[in-house]
Amino acid sequence: MADQGDPLARIAEALERLAPPAQDSADWLHHAGYVWSAGRVRAVAQLDALPLDRLKAIDRQKQAVRENVRRHAQGHAAHDMLLWGARGMGKSALLRACVAAEQAETGARLALVELDPASLDALPELFAAIGILERRFILFLDDLAFDHSSDQVMRHLRSALEGSLAPRPANVRLAVTSNHRAILARSSEDQADPLQERDRMDDSLALADRFGLRLGFHPCSQDEFLSIVAAHAVPLGVEWSPEEALSWSRERGPLSGRSAWQFVVEQAGRAGKAI
Repeated sequence: MADQGDPLARIAEALERLAPPAQDSADWLHHAGYVWSAGRVRAVAQLDALPLDRLKAIDRQKQAVRENVRRHAQGHAAHDMLLWGARGMGKSALLRACVAAEQAETGARLALVELDPASLDALPELFAAIGILERRFILFLDDLAFDHSSDQVMRHLRSALEGSLAPRPANVRLAVTSNHRAILARSSEDQADPLQERDRMDDSLALADRFGLRLGFHPCSQDEFLSIVAAHAVPLGVEWSPEEALSWSRERGPLSGRSAWQFVVEQAGRAGKAI
C-alpha cells in the first residue's frame, strides 16, 4: 500500500482506480467466430449455422454471398455486403451458413466476428489487432436500423467502409443485415418536415452505397414456405402436413423462413422429439 502521506502516491492510486481495466487477450487464429463488445472479445468455438442446403427460396442470394465469402477467404478481391429485406427470410442465417461452409472446406483461414453497434467506436483498435494476422475476417453487424441508429453509429460505420484516413486492413470485410422498413421507414415527424426526411434518406442511401454487394430478401410464396418447412422437417424426421403448416404460420404473421422453422420446432415438440 502506498504511503498515504505522500500526495504523489495518492494521485497515482486514484489514477489507477480510474483507469479502464486492461483488455482481455484474444486468440484470433483458432476459433470459428468471435463476439466483439465494449472493446472486449469472446471466442465462439463453433458457429450456430445451418447447412446451406437447408436454406430455401433464396438461391440467388445464396450463390452471391457464398461466392463473395469464398473470394475473401482465398485472399481475392471481395465486397462488403448489405443483406436487406423482409424479416425472417434468412439474412443472418445465410451469412453464418456461408462462413461455416467455407470453414468446413478450407479450415480456419476465415473467421466471423459479430459486432456490438455500441462498440463501433473501438473499430480502429479491432483493426489494429486483426489486421496484422495471416487470417481473413468478416465483421458482422446484425439488424441495423438505418433510420433509428444514432448518428455516431452511422458515422463509425461509414468510416469503417470508406472515408477514413487510415486504410482498413485488407483481410477484413464487413457484412450488415437490415430489414427494408429500417431503410425506408418514415416517421410522422419526417413527413411533416420534407427537408429532414430527405436528409435522413440521403444519409441512409449514402451508407448503403458503400456496400459493393447489396442483396434484397423478399417475403416467400406459399410454395416456397412449404419447401422451407420440408427442408427442415425431413432431415429431422418430423412429420407434418402442408395444411397445418400454412394454418399455423398465418396465425402468426407473414410466411417466412423463420416461421417455417418455428412450425417445425412446434411439431417436433408435440411429438416429443429433441432437435
